[in-house]
Amino acid sequence: MNRTCRWPRILPGVALAILLMTVPEAVGSTFESYWHDGKAELNGYDLTVSRYGENRDGSCVMIFVTEPFSEKNRVKVDQVDGWGGDVFEAFKLNMIRDFQTGIYDYNTMVSVFARTDDFSPVKVTFTSAEWCGHVYNEFIFRGNVIENRLHSYFQGESGNRKLKSPSGGIVEDNLFTLLRGLKGDFLKPGEMKKSAYLPGTFFSRLRHVPPDWTTAEITRKKKTENISVPAGSYETIVYELKIAGGREGKFWIEEPYPHRIIRWELDPDVSGELTGTTRLPYWKLHQNGEESYLEELGLVD
Repeated sequence: MNRTCRWPRILPGVALAILLMTVPEAVGSTFESYWHDGKAELNGYDLTVSRYGENRDGSCVMIFVTEPFSEKNRVKVDQVDGWGGDVFEAFKLNMIRDFQTGIYDYNTMVSVFARTDDFSPVKVTFTSAEWCGHVYNEFIFRGNVIENRLHSYFQGESGNRKLKSPSGGIVEDNLFTLLRGLKGDFLKPGEMKKSAYLPGTFFSRLRHVPPDWTTAEITRKKKTENISVPAGSYETIVYELKIAGGREGKFWIEEPYPHRIIRWELDPDVSGELTGTTRLPYWKLHQNGEESYLEELGLVD
């Protein structure tokens, strides 16, 4: 079967009707009109990563899209007809970070799948490929338990484990979705939230530490801030993070909908700045010459 990362081949109206039956009426018209148009949102970033004691320049792409997902198997569904009650609508983030360290490069990707009704995570996967070898890390969220599976080329790292999933806990990889406030503000101006916090897979990989819950404080600044990045000037909502152990972070979120991430700082991601943004059915753009669309993301010199 020739599979691509697109919606199943059924009538678009039928697909949308089926999926909307699984999404509460709280879904606003803005979310529906923006995220159910058959396209993905693509955002390109200049990336700076601290590795081996030096800052490394690289690139990042964030791809956001909705798609049908299996509750039982935790995979994208190819055909939704005959699905029974197993399929729900997922909001997916694919985040690709590529950067060079001396002679060799790092190619990493994290995929975050969350429910569109409340953006709670259901699956997070992470891969890293560099000249030393491969790493695959997977988290499956089932109620108050997280099933973790790690395959690593380093001795003593691979294995299966289970973690508790505390109520209201925040998963760092899902923060790139949550802070966008796609169905309402994550926090009101001036508000602060303290919660259990699971550091991101990218952070854990670079530091070679096993996943473990800690705590974090997230604060939304009272006033917006106008910032300039390679993609232009934006009025932004600003969130600040203080993570137990000394890590800190800061996110600048576009004030008007769709609240794209304009800039972020999060150790060891020193910074990411928006270089370009577009909406495309990118899974169809695989012919020679269609790499020209990268210009819209600011990823072509």
